[in-house]
Amino acid sequence: MEKLKPKLFSVLKTYTKEQFIKDVVAGVIVAIIALPLSIALAIASGVGPEAGIYTAIVAGFLVSFFGGSRVQIAGPTAAFATIVAGIVAKDGTEGLMVATIMAGIMLILMGLCRFGSLLKYIPYTITTGFTAGIAVTLFLGQIKDFAGIVYEHGEKPVETIEKVEALAANVGTINPQAVAIGLLALLILICWPKVFKKIPGSLIAVIVTAAVVEFFHLDVNTIGKAFSNIKTGLPGFSLNASMLDLKVIRGQLPNAVTIALLAGIESLLSAVVADSMVGSKHRSNMELIAQGIANIGSASFGGIPATGAIARTAANVKNGGRTPVAGMVHSIVLVLVVLFLMPLAKLIPMPCIAAILFQVAYNMSGWKTFVRLCKVSPKSDILVLVATFLLTVIFDLVVAIEVGIVLAAILFMKRMSDVTQVEGWKEIDEDNDPDSTDLKVIPEGVMVYEISGPMFFAAAGKIMNISFKDDTKVLVIRMRSVNALDATALHQLELLHDDCERRGIEMVMSHVNEQPMKVMVKAGFDVRIGKDHFRKHVDDALKFAGRLAEKNNQ
Repeated sequence: MEKLKPKLFSVLKTYTKEQFIKDVVAGVIVAIIALPLSIALAIASGVGPEAGIYTAIVAGFLVSFFGGSRVQIAGPTAAFATIVAGIVAKDGTEGLMVATIMAGIMLILMGLCRFGSLLKYIPYTITTGFTAGIAVTLFLGQIKDFAGIVYEHGEKPVETIEKVEALAANVGTINPQAVAIGLLALLILICWPKVFKKIPGSLIAVIVTAAVVEFFHLDVNTIGKAFSNIKTGLPGFSLNASMLDLKVIRGQLPNAVTIALLAGIESLLSAVVADSMVGSKHRSNMELIAQGIANIGSASFGGIPATGAIARTAANVKNGGRTPVAGMVHSIVLVLVVLFLMPLAKLIPMPCIAAILFQVAYNMSGWKTFVRLCKVSPKSDILVLVATFLLTVIFDLVVAIEVGIVLAAILFMKRMSDVTQVEGWKEIDEDNDPDSTDLKVIPEGVMVYEISGPMFFAAAGKIMNISFKDDTKVLVIRMRSVNALDATALHQLELLHDDCERRGIEMVMSHVNEQPMKVMVKAGFDVRIGKDHFRKHVDDALKFAGRLAEKNNQ
């Protein structure tokens, strides 16, 4: 069984000075990358820019300290931006805090209950679909700031359709100077990494565009103008007794489930990617517990939901980080930024923030994977993929995941039902090859049916397709290829047995596997048809059936 032990405590046993230096370097670089991203994602989430940094500090440190991965870097991610923005718009930051803490408790319970391996049962088409959907909603949500559009009629759109309508209604307010700054930021984001790979393009874009706006006194919205009350200094503990209101807790339950599910999926996906990069194996249940602790801690100190960030984790690995110490250093560096450099954040242009989020949306969209799945996947998988994508864009992630999982389950059951067959054996005649090893001599008065595939409720009805001849005395059911039997299928077998009794036909079961046999014994079905009517091999079953048929003919 997987250990519930943080990776930090395991790697410190063999920790070296050389690795400490590498971890410090990696942590500093990751902090530089995380700074503009954390600010941008906080703004996209509808909260103050400082909340993003608080999240990276608190959640980043706690996940590294308690986590089950060697190199996981946690913080705010794009996957949460639209969800958080919707919660804040409807229920305020207090509602978000309650939902995040509840999600944290759920994640801890999931880890303690060893649910880490269960998340792998969420189909790839669903995760691809909702990730692409989130990317589209994130992109659409940033058009306003990128183009400097002003909502003249006081619109406060939350849903994607509302945002599109508001943009169309106010398209005449586009600010050319804002567009120019946004395009400059995009140009830097695209071109800078091709020349200088060590320093992140997002940091350069922030510095350059802020300098241009300040030097030329451009009429461009900045963080300082958009958020006049940016907090400086370290965050304070922000929980209060009003959050224990049962009405508030009940109201935030669906949001908490969404946050917990998404945090679990994202963090474990990131951990799996990290494993492949460093040749390690993460502890999934410990990672869930750490994510739960981190989200409770983040919400308690003014942050937003957090999870493992694949891009920052990859940057950590590429720059030499190999232990959780790198993630802890990343948090400490961000503490220094909050203490000494936070006032400078007011100068960052909003079009630059939008450009950074455009790039984030593009990178997370996985459009190449989406297109490829549409080309090569079965039609049922394409249906799940497209449905999840559209529901995420049009409605929200909760609806998308719920419908996606139900749809995937129904289509999977249909596929399993399609491959389950109940077929009768053909007797040897002049058209068959009597020397074939695939053919068995069927005694007179005996019919043989073979069931192939799992017998569950979606396929159970096929049992009733079994038909009899006038001279049938014994029915042999071969179940060699049936590895699973549920209550509905057992009920159909019982109905078939009742029909056989009315006709004076005896049933013989051949090669019943372990799980179906346990189900039959528990229900007493083996006693009903007779324990000696269960035969391990079809040859034995046919001989036994032949004797029963002769006896019944006498």
